[in-house]
Amino acid sequence: MAPPPQKINKPKKKSEKKSEQKDRQVTLPFLSKLEKSKEKITEKLGIRFEPWPLFIFGVVILFASFVFMSGNVSLALSLALYLAPVWLSFLLIGGAWRIWIVLKRSEFIAGQKYILLEIKPPRSLVKTPLAMETFLSSIHLTGGEATWYARFKGGIRPFWSLELASFEGRVHFFIWGRADFRRIIESQMYAQYPGVQMVEVPDYTRLISATPEEWGIWGCDFKQTAPDPLPIKTYVEYKLDTVEKEPEQVDPLANLVEFMGSIGKGEYLWLQFVIRAHKGEKYGTTPAGNSSSKRNAEGEPYTWKDEGRELVQSIRAQTVGKVKYRDLFTGEMRETEGFPNPTKGQSEKMAAIERNVSKLAFDVGARAIYLAKPEHFNGPTIGHMIALFKPFSTEGWNGINSTSWMKTFDDYPWEIGVEKRKNHFRRQLIEAYRRRQFFYNPFFEGDKNGRNAMVMSTEELATIFHIPSRSVESPALERIQSATGEAPPNLPT
Repeated sequence: MAPPPQKINKPKKKSEKKSEQKDRQVTLPFLSKLEKSKEKITEKLGIRFEPWPLFIFGVVILFASFVFMSGNVSLALSLALYLAPVWLSFLLIGGAWRIWIVLKRSEFIAGQKYILLEIKPPRSLVKTPLAMETFLSSIHLTGGEATWYARFKGGIRPFWSLELASFEGRVHFFIWGRADFRRIIESQMYAQYPGVQMVEVPDYTRLISATPEEWGIWGCDFKQTAPDPLPIKTYVEYKLDTVEKEPEQVDPLANLVEFMGSIGKGEYLWLQFVIRAHKGEKYGTTPAGNSSSKRNAEGEPYTWKDEGRELVQSIRAQTVGKVKYRDLFTGEMRETEGFPNPTKGQSEKMAAIERNVSKLAFDVGARAIYLAKPEHFNGPTIGHMIALFKPFSTEGWNGINSTSWMKTFDDYPWEIGVEKRKNHFRRQLIEAYRRRQFFYNPFFEGDKNGRNAMVMSTEELATIFHIPSRSVESPALERIQSATGEAPPNLPT
């Protein structure tokens, strides 16, 4: 079952599209115009351009060219064959290197042992999201790929998965990562949340079959609606950075917890945030920041801090107006640039960007899945999933919107083979969630060509994932009665 045809995503702004289209325009002029035309046709007529019709069209054009212009085509093929030792060498070497890296990375990832820890909060918790921000800063680890030899062996920096899952209305918090980092996870979590329990549990995603033949499945990824340095509405704007009276606290995570707790018997809702320390891959920077990396004006690897600096400069440029004055010698009226005169909104936006990029950053991949037995599948739940992060969005700044996977289908009657393709997407979606993969093959979204990878500060990430205080009194959120711990070793016996 799929949602009714509608266009939820906001169109990208020119400033956001510019960085994405710049590299592609070099290889194929007017590509951006073709993409815009394709999007308009899809939105207005419901005609989606799939790869296989375009491939067949290309084969037909090639065959027709060979029939009517056999001399030119033969000459072109002869030249390509003659120059094959040159271009084929670069192609094979580059392809072999990429395949080797994918192979070694896959071996490295598959060779690690992983654990899933459930976070059980106590009833008396009074911590603010700042505690979670501090915890996230402690797992901002960049080791494992510093040298070419480490990358040659498949080394990668640690990545984690922060998860919320609802099992028939019971909401649980989890963190997934490598087993050898368990000590770091537990010690830093206990340091910030002394009353919580960390319990190793079986992987809940593998406790059910989750096949399209037995389950109704719908899912999507999420991405930001504006450039990454622009912050979402964080817990600071909600005044959760200080402990207030409980009736006065407004925690946006309560909306999410209540929604996940509202699902009924035979329904499951999974939400994950796959994270790793940000090093600039989204902007074309390589892990080691070598000569092939994209560089900023200072010659350093380009990261979201540089994009934030450019955004602030563009806003500041808009605040400089023209000032008219009379020339004392000629008596003519002239114009010159005046002093910057930003509005309150522009000043706040520049300050918010600078505060955001001053903090540690993570690459973030967000994904959600709704599963239910066919007799329990509730279509309106999908509509709420699409707008899951509305409480964290702000007009004029940034937000988080749904995209990809099952949202790519519009359910028009002329879509050929749509149900078969949907089932293929559903299987891939479940596999991607189970693997907790977002930045590495086979589910790769983390480089400059990645569509849905986000860059978020620890403040933003702590806003959308933190352990709610006792002000969130949802019955769906299971809490332990009281804090537990081992007895001190110096007790008299």
